Amino acid sequence: MSKFYFNEEQDSYDAIVVGTGISGGWAAKELCEKGLKTLILERGPMVEHIKDYKTALMDDWDFPHGMELSLDEKAKRPKQSRTNKGRSADSYKWFVNDLEHPYNETKPFNWMRGYHVGGRSITWGRQSYRWSDLDFEANKNDGHGVDWPVRYKDIAPWYDKVETYIGVSGENLGLPQLPDGQFLPMMQLNCVEQHFRDGVSKNFDGRVVTAGRIAHITGDKSFEGRTKCQFRNRCARGCPFGGYFSSNSSTLPAAERTGNLTLRPDSIVTEVVYDPNTKKASGVKVIDRLTKEKLVFNAKVIFLCASAVASTSILLQSKSDRFPNGLGNDSDQLGRNIMDHHLGAGANGKIDGYDDKYYKGRRPNGIYIPRFENLNGASKDKNYIRGFGYQGGANRKDWKTSIAEFGVGVKLKEAILKPGGWVMGVGGFGEILPYSDNKMTLDYDNLDSWGLPTVTFDAEIRENELDMREDIAVSAAEMLKKAGFRDIKMNNSKYNMGHGIHEMGTARMGRDPKTSVLNGHNQVHTVPNVYVTDGAFMTSSSCVNPSLTYMAFTARAADHAVQELKNGNI
Repeated sequence: MSKFYFNEEQDSYDAIVVGTGISGGWAAKELCEKGLKTLILERGPMVEHIKDYKTALMDDWDFPHGMELSLDEKAKRPKQSRTNKGRSADSYKWFVNDLEHPYNETKPFNWMRGYHVGGRSITWGRQSYRWSDLDFEANKNDGHGVDWPVRYKDIAPWYDKVETYIGVSGENLGLPQLPDGQFLPMMQLNCVEQHFRDGVSKNFDGRVVTAGRIAHITGDKSFEGRTKCQFRNRCARGCPFGGYFSSNSSTLPAAERTGNLTLRPDSIVTEVVYDPNTKKASGVKVIDRLTKEKLVFNAKVIFLCASAVASTSILLQSKSDRFPNGLGNDSDQLGRNIMDHHLGAGANGKIDGYDDKYYKGRRPNGIYIPRFENLNGASKDKNYIRGFGYQGGANRKDWKTSIAEFGVGVKLKEAILKPGGWVMGVGGFGEILPYSDNKMTLDYDNLDSWGLPTVTFDAEIRENELDMREDIAVSAAEMLKKAGFRDIKMNNSKYNMGHGIHEMGTARMGRDPKTSVLNGHNQVHTVPNVYVTDGAFMTSSSCVNPSLTYMAFTARAADHAVQELKNGNI
């Protein structure tokens, strides 16, 4: 991706996209390829593919303190360092400085953010799963939240399009709760993971162990400007090979190749401008991050893809006589129903044998167990509703655990060369229900460096999720035991909202403008030329990683927007 430029004399475009991450990159690609002159705005600095992945080729010993941050850097990131990536020396720069970008917590909330071109598409976990009608119909069936205005058949062709373009490694399973897709060859399980797979299949009807479906190139299919995964497992540093999908390696270069893209980094969008005469949005207001100059850019259609919290913040800040509580907020749903995925519950165990087996490379993936509880719609198999899946993997312990007393000299050298025994871990990934009073609000008494209100989070998991977590731990231990593992230990650590880094639901879709912000095409009900296609639009959370769904909905919304423009409807 070459260096983009901004033409200061141009202030009007066919389309404006806010945000350059997973959703923003797809919006820019689709709109540009359909002929729209598109401005994409990013609040953070430029990141050029390959050139700006400064740590990609470094080894652990190349860092001054190994993978540990200096005390000075830790002090700047008291909240971002709540996650491994945010406190690791090789990837922390992809996460914001908390002192420069503060937020508030009524209840603990881990808001992990990356303000730069590419956003969290550089650091995402790459797990890519389709939703099924079990997910799209869940709210209607059990009465939580509002009904989704779409079903799987509406999104299936867009899943096809996205998977084919980004490259997803995986295995088709024929499971109704986890639809099959357009997959590249599956990453292989190691010997103990295969043992676990066989043991689960033998002892549990309806439970399947497979490799994670992951947005990495495997096999021989060609992807423009990208090559297959090198199994380095240094993904969080930025991949110079383009082995995994990111905006920087894939969608933004595709948009640039059309000649229709203008990218302006260091551009903080503060609000969407509403025109009461046309009853549409006319553009966006921007503050230059570096100079603090205030600017306005105009467009026929606007896509908010800044992330669930950031896009909703922009809508809440977009006040007018028509929308005194924020653009499109007639329903009072902006900021409400914030969701995530809860994690940190599961089990691990050891297994005898396979001491003559090892594995090659650093596979950036593990196993996946699709949801198997509460699959029959409205009825409840458990003392909770909805469900969970598992991620995990097996490896050999390092040398330390095999040494009763730390040796020196020859003994230490010999021990280092002998891998320890096999350990298998399985961790749950659970659905969080949409609760109306789980919310984010804006604090106008505490402003940031650009004079904008800061975000306050007031959200927590409830009894349903706590009961689910107990079952996650028990079921994980049960599977390990039946598969022949020993010394099994269950875990159920305290979870804070946001820790799954899948915040969503703050401007939900729905059928009724009285109870939702967006319609089934991601349009603001009352301002049809504004689309929101990041996590904000989610009406429920399912139990699978959401990014593939964001991309599919974004591609679908861009196609809809172009048709609506052609038809003169927006």
